[in-house]
Amino acid sequence: MQRQSDRPPLKVGILGATGTVGQRFITLLSVHPWFTIHALGASARSAGKPYAAAANWKQVTHMPSAVKDMIVEECTPEAFAECAVVFSGLDADVAGEIESAFRAAELAVFSNAKNFRRDPHVPLIVPLVNPGHLSIVQQQQALHSPPLKKGFIVTNANCSTTAHVIPLGALEKAFGPIDALMVTTMQAISGAGYPGVPSLDIMDNVVPYISGEEEKIEWETRKILGGISDVDPEQLVGDRLLQQFDMHADTPLKISASCNRVPVTVGHMINVSVQFARRPPPSPQQVCAALSAYQSEAQLDGCPSAPLQTITVHEEPDRPQPRMDRAHQDGAGVSVGRVRQCPVFDIKFVVLADNVSIGAATSSIINAEYAVLKGVVEG
Repeated sequence: MQRQSDRPPLKVGILGATGTVGQRFITLLSVHPWFTIHALGASARSAGKPYAAAANWKQVTHMPSAVKDMIVEECTPEAFAECAVVFSGLDADVAGEIESAFRAAELAVFSNAKNFRRDPHVPLIVPLVNPGHLSIVQQQQALHSPPLKKGFIVTNANCSTTAHVIPLGALEKAFGPIDALMVTTMQAISGAGYPGVPSLDIMDNVVPYISGEEEKIEWETRKILGGISDVDPEQLVGDRLLQQFDMHADTPLKISASCNRVPVTVGHMINVSVQFARRPPPSPQQVCAALSAYQSEAQLDGCPSAPLQTITVHEEPDRPQPRMDRAHQDGAGVSVGRVRQCPVFDIKFVVLADNVSIGAATSSIINAEYAVLKGVVEG
């Protein structure tokens, strides 16, 4: 089998390229060993302009020279026909229709938008936890009308869900199912996009409400940590048995989430308390060892954007902190600290994730890398 490093780079496109998530895609993909940016898509008001004139660049690094003179296209499949992969950083209010059209045009779409996360035939993948859910893509293609050969949609999770589900996935792998979970988020303002939260609302303040966020955390966690099960044997797609996400059905997971916006630019921090189904539960020392030892399938299979250390465990009593720890490994992993016994549940800890990297663009890119390795995306 030919290794990806031996092949020419795959052409990729970016939808919503002028937005903050699109800009992060550009930053990461401009130096990617497997992918080369071929097309940039944005709204009609940006189409036809050089990217440097269309984008209000907000990244901490300079705009890559390779994209400055690229002409921005409208988000139509025809402009992206040569792309092996299309990354979507589109806003949810337009993503659904556009991503559907790209899939129907036999394009592989890796989306950061929420529109298809609930679709029972669309994988919701946090690549450091459940890349195996990619297997349901074949069913998605078969059930599409007309059936598809190459087109599909894969979504990554909400940025706050991604942060806590990575250590949860590691804990379930080591100690079995989690029975109950309480999470309290402290979410950075970059999670609201640009221009985001008005300064007079967030400076010297905490906003204890983010629309739709608590619901997303509660159901997304179940889909990601759940498995894939077969359904009625009489329901076949060709020669394949229909499958569905079991949503953690074998051991129902009770989740309560509270979400807050805090005056931090980048880095979502979450307080997590967990209760395990198995008794006795693990000790804090066992939890720390399991988190530190955890290796994701994406890392083991050689995805170049996967972190070398999936979960960094801090022993210091005041870590992790957004300003000090969000950029570790270019924001591709997560940091966990303050692992201790919980007087209500079993274990509690704090987790920090870079919400614009592993919480957004980096997850989509690793998902695409994994799909290339598994032959789901063809060069």
